[in-house]
Amino acid sequence: MNSKNLKDIDELIKKANRIVILQADNPDGDSLSSSLALEQILGDMGKDPVLYCGVDMPTYLNYLPGWDRVVRELPPQFDASIIVDTSAWNLFEVLNKSTQKTWLSSRPNLVIDHHNVENTIPFATIVHNQPTVATTEVIYETAIRLKWPVNKAAATMLATGILSDSLGLTSEAVTARSVHILGELVEKGVSLAKLENARRESGRKTPEILKYKGQLLQRIEYHADGRVATVTIPWAEIERYSQDYNPSMLVIEEMRFVQGVQISIAFKTYTSGKVTGKVRSNFGFGIAGKLAEHFGGGGHAYASGFKITGGRTLEQIKSECVKVASELLDKIKAESTRETV
Repeated sequence: MNSKNLKDIDELIKKANRIVILQADNPDGDSLSSSLALEQILGDMGKDPVLYCGVDMPTYLNYLPGWDRVVRELPPQFDASIIVDTSAWNLFEVLNKSTQKTWLSSRPNLVIDHHNVENTIPFATIVHNQPTVATTEVIYETAIRLKWPVNKAAATMLATGILSDSLGLTSEAVTARSVHILGELVEKGVSLAKLENARRESGRKTPEILKYKGQLLQRIEYHADGRVATVTIPWAEIERYSQDYNPSMLVIEEMRFVQGVQISIAFKTYTSGKVTGKVRSNFGFGIAGKLAEHFGGGGHAYASGFKITGGRTLEQIKSECVKVASELLDKIKAESTRETV
């Protein structure tokens, strides 16, 4: 971990009182957990943290205590900001359309990320991007080195972020240190059983949602000799069901566990012409991040997403997506063949 970064981070935090913690417009378990953990850490340091996201928190994250403290407007007065779990400015679409974005550039900004990609935050003062399994892992290591307080609530959020982005410590990005950190957090009082129970309870579905899930399962399409599975969710269904459950999350896991499927993609269409894609890859076929990057998005090898804001039809996007996914999968197959020869 860069020692100069740590010194600069320490100075930035010491000089600031009110600190805004920002998530991009695609919040997930790691970004929200990172925000909530920093809220606890900074609060115990005598700071005044404010949590921000340009969109409402997804309902599947409502099991994390504190999700409802995330606001959709920047406070008019703050001393510094921290962006978590992304280094990509194009993921702040809502903020980009508002006049509030100029407030960020006039104050010190710290980016804490783990994706190990090029930073595009134009006003970033410090970029603290470490190639780990989750942003919460970066935050924990930073807290340990700078002797920041990590209370039980913060530890719980840090553990949640690691479990979320590592798919329960099963992704290829998991290192021995990731496992050790989780053990250290358990020593601080974190109950993994309670975390899992809370997540499962939040995932309970109403009879209407379960019926809708059945409809989505019937609409799954298979491409590229059954290696690519897709489903499309129109705006009318997003509007009707999203408050109760994220439609794409209802089926995307089942899609990738179909025999022969190597990658699954859930498309959402909006009245503005925008199309989004949520991507999940199976083990050994980690092309999700590269596929999303092709469309200007990003993420991990096994979980990623992208959005296209106009100019192409859904069918054109879907066709290109399947084509690129097939080419990436063919490349993996060819490389695997060469290694066994």
